[in-house]
Amino acid sequence: MRALARAHAWQALLDSGEVNSSGALATRFHVDHSYVARTLRLASLAPDIVEAILDGKKPNGLSLNRLMKGFHILWSEQRQAPGSLAL
Repeated sequence: MRALARAHAWQALLDSGEVNSSGALATRFHVDHSYVARTLRLASLAPDIVEAILDGKKPNGLSLNRLMKGFHILWSEQRQAPGSLAL
């Protein structure tokens, strides 16, 4: 999933200080600020959910469209979400 890789790469740019805001990311990559914000959320997915997605074992009903609409920030809540992120 390219969006997951993009989210982690953008988060690394923010963490390193190379880019100082999501607005700066949007400008640098010529994308909408709201897209950057939605994409960056993917970097907050629980590691086991990311691993399942990368292994092609994503939970039923899970899609990029669904993830971009938002999800619980707490990993424990992500794992318990009814049908969407639960493994």
